Amino acid sequence: MKTDKKKIAILILAFIGLALSIELAFIYYSANYDKYALSSFCSINDFIDCDGAARTTTSQFLGIPLAYWGIFFYILVLFLSVVDKLKNIKFLKFLEVFKEPRAYITFLGTIAFICSMILASISLFKINKLCILCFITYFIDLAIALTAAGGMFKNIVADFKTTFFDFIDGARKYFKTFLVLLIASVSFLAYSGITLNFVPHVKKSKAIMKYRKIKYNPYRVKGNTLGAENGTVVIELYSDYVCPLCYIHNIMLHQAAKDFSNLKIIHHNYPFDRECNPYIGVNMHPNACFMSKGALAAAKQGNYWEMSSLLYENQPKKMDEMIKLADQLGFDKNKFIQDFESKEISEELDNEIKNGSKLEIDATPTMYINGDKIVGVKPYYELKEILIEHGAKTR
Repeated sequence: MKTDKKKIAILILAFIGLALSIELAFIYYSANYDKYALSSFCSINDFIDCDGAARTTTSQFLGIPLAYWGIFFYILVLFLSVVDKLKNIKFLKFLEVFKEPRAYITFLGTIAFICSMILASISLFKINKLCILCFITYFIDLAIALTAAGGMFKNIVADFKTTFFDFIDGARKYFKTFLVLLIASVSFLAYSGITLNFVPHVKKSKAIMKYRKIKYNPYRVKGNTLGAENGTVVIELYSDYVCPLCYIHNIMLHQAAKDFSNLKIIHHNYPFDRECNPYIGVNMHPNACFMSKGALAAAKQGNYWEMSSLLYENQPKKMDEMIKLADQLGFDKNKFIQDFESKEISEELDNEIKNGSKLEIDATPTMYINGDKIVGVKPYYELKEILIEHGAKTR
């Protein structure tokens, strides 16, 4: 392939890649930050799902969305494709440092393709989501590398060496400029990677999942009251002991009860289990009714909240497992069993479920803070802000 045709091919590939990356950036924004956005055209099912891939924590690197990295890469390739012409402009003479731009494009394209294969593996085997547009860019990266190298592996190796030595020479020649750019780049990436301020949905997800790794509720309390008995900020919580997010939420609310002096949390059982809840369509959490009865029976012996934490952590499925938790809390075993099997407990659970149905609870956890409905789990820093807005006072 002649040099001019090679450059034209690289330019075309880079422009296509840039257009796709810009589209992926729009998809990323819509999927994560526009609650009114419709599904993108490349979200076809649970597996072929560009939106779903964009919502995962793997859709960023060092706090920068992967689509933005793609935009940067293709702009850099376009720049290197025309840098020989830019060198002739008087005030751009410093661009003479780019001696062999074709070699640099080979190097960048190869590195981009290697990174692409890592991302493809994560997509297929970890998150089980296929982003069609992403995969197209992966092959564009390979095409750019092969086109620049003339399709020869030995040329790729030679271009890697050229890139390395030219980089060293350029860094020496413009050492001060290079050092400033290096410090600025590293500082920016460190800031973005640590704070995650440019990917707030990832920041939220990681802040929430941090609690999922906790195996034991460090803020657990004994008794039937969580928070201040006469708290002026009241949380009416509807949750389900099998729900993974409710496990996280339970720890957060215990922490909030310690952090705020006028907060009171009241728990209501709303198990997504058709064994006791006829108002749900799908039996999402089998065994949740069983555990709800265990919590209500524990309240009869004055320790509802500690039993709740144990239920989340141990997920008992049989009566002997439930009794072990009761023994752990020092309950009267016979009374616990009698209460657990009583009509009173069944009616109490039935009333809680009916009340939840009247409120049209369709997801757990759902809470009402002084009457304001909030569905799902928020990062703890957001939960604190919400509580303060409702009048909660820090200790």
